[in-house]
Amino acid sequence: MSLLINNVGSLVTNDPALGDGPLGLVADAAVVIEGDSVAWVGRSADAPAADETVDAAGRALLPGFVDSHSHLVFAGDRTAEFNARMSGRAYSAGGIRTTVAATRAASDAELNANLTRFLAEMLRQGTTTVEVKSGYGLSTADEARSLRIAAGHTEETTYLGAHVVGPEFAEDPAGYVELVTGEMLEACAPFARWVDVFCERGAFDGDQARAVLTAGMAKGLAPRVHANQLSFGPGVQLAVELGAASADHCTHLTDQDVAALADGDTVATLLPGAEFSTRAPYPDARRLLDAGVRVALSTDCNPGSSFTSSMPFCVAVAVREMGMTPDEAVHAATAGGALALRRTDVGRVSPGARADLLLLDAPSHVHLAYRPGVPLTAAVWQGGVRKV
Repeated sequence: MSLLINNVGSLVTNDPALGDGPLGLVADAAVVIEGDSVAWVGRSADAPAADETVDAAGRALLPGFVDSHSHLVFAGDRTAEFNARMSGRAYSAGGIRTTVAATRAASDAELNANLTRFLAEMLRQGTTTVEVKSGYGLSTADEARSLRIAAGHTEETTYLGAHVVGPEFAEDPAGYVELVTGEMLEACAPFARWVDVFCERGAFDGDQARAVLTAGMAKGLAPRVHANQLSFGPGVQLAVELGAASADHCTHLTDQDVAALADGDTVATLLPGAEFSTRAPYPDARRLLDAGVRVALSTDCNPGSSFTSSMPFCVAVAVREMGMTPDEAVHAATAGGALALRRTDVGRVSPGARADLLLLDAPSHVHLAYRPGVPLTAAVWQGGVRKV
C-alpha cells in the first residue's frame, strides 16, 4: 500500500538537495510512503497518485525525532530527591544508587511495563527512534536482563554497566571495573550495540573509562561516552580519540575539547533536560556550532536528573537557553540524533529513508520553540504505519 500526505504547508526534509537551507525546507509539499519507506518528496501539485491520501491541511511535517540518549529501564521514583534539590541541595552522581536498589527489586514484567509506557509517551510526542541504556542494575544479572528487555523494543541498546561503581564494590572500584570489562560484558554484549561509560568525578576516571570502552570495542560494541557533564575532564578527548559516535552532555569544555570535536567524527549530544532539572549551567551550543561541531539534542530521560521524555521540550529549551536557532535545534533533534547513532535511514524525509514522520498541529517547525509546552502532535508515522 502507498500513502500520499499532501497539502503540507512546510516540510523539513533535512536534505538540502530537496529544498531550502540546511533543513531542506519545501513549501506546499507532499510525501509518498510505500511500505515502510519514503518513496517520493516534492511539491504537492506534482505528487503522484497513491492508494490512500492524508490531507495535511497546511500543517508542518518533519522527520520523527531521534532520541539518542535515554535511560528507560528502571523502577522506583526519586520525587523526594528532586524536591530536595529544588530546595537547594546540589545534584551528585550518588543518587543513581537509589534507582539501582529499586530496579534490582523489580520483576522483568515491571521493568518491561515501565519501558513500554515511556516509549509510548515518547511516540505521542513525535519520537520514533530511541536509544536505551542499561545502568541501573550494576550486577551481571541485572545489567543483562535490562539490556535483554530493552532489545525487545529497540535495536539501539547501550551497555552502561559503568554508570557508577556498584554498591558491592564501593571500596573496590578497580574490582568493579574488572567485573564490567569481564564477566558482565560477556553477559551483556549479545544484547547491546553500544558501550558507554560515565567519565566523571564520582563515577569513572579517564583510565577506568578507557578500559571499559576498549573492552567493549574488543567485543564488537561501538563506543559512546558520558563526558564533561559536571566538571572539566578527559571524557571528550577520550571519546574523540577512540572514535566514539557521541560525547554526551559536553557542558564543561575547554577550547581544546571543542577543537577536538570539530576535527573529529564524534557528535556532541546536548541534554538540556539535565541542566533544567538540576539548575546547572547549560552547555554552550552556540560555541560548538560556530566551531563546526556536529550537534545532537536528546532527552536523557532518567528518573534522577532529567525525567522528561519530551523532545519538543528539549528543542524549546535549547533555543531559549543554549543559543540555538529553531532550525538548528530541530536539525539537532532529528538529523543530529541520527548522526549520533550513525544511522542514515532516520532523521530525514527523502526517498529511501524510513517513513518516520511527525505532523505538527502548526504551520511551521518553529512552533516547537515558539509554543513551548503545548502539545502540537497531530499525527505520527513509524516505519510507514500511523501510530498517533
